[in-house]
Amino acid sequence: MNFGALAESISQFVEKTHLVGQIKAVDVAGLFTNPWFLVPFIALIGHLLYRKAFRDMIILAALFGAWYASGTPYMHSLVVDGTVQINKILPVLFGGAALLGLIIYLLLGRSD
Repeated sequence: MNFGALAESISQFVEKTHLVGQIKAVDVAGLFTNPWFLVPFIALIGHLLYRKAFRDMIILAALFGAWYASGTPYMHSLVVDGTVQINKILPVLFGGAALLGLIIYLLLGRSD
């Protein structure tokens, strides 16, 4: 299988559908009041509670938290005039590494 061609087709798909711009333009307040999102989301949470899949709920909460944090004013101030603010980016890097470590531990760690 040619992974270069696969990566190229995926990047063309992302560019063609303007996926990055759509994700940046999400209205969070509108999203959580929209029944077309809220009903399946509540059903997913209910299903995870029924299955007692607390690991999956923690991962889901971590991903939603990272998504929320990416839209904060602090994240928008990381790059000023095209220059990365190193004193602001280091806590983000360490926090991201800790979150990634937690998710890897939850997925690959022992499950007693």
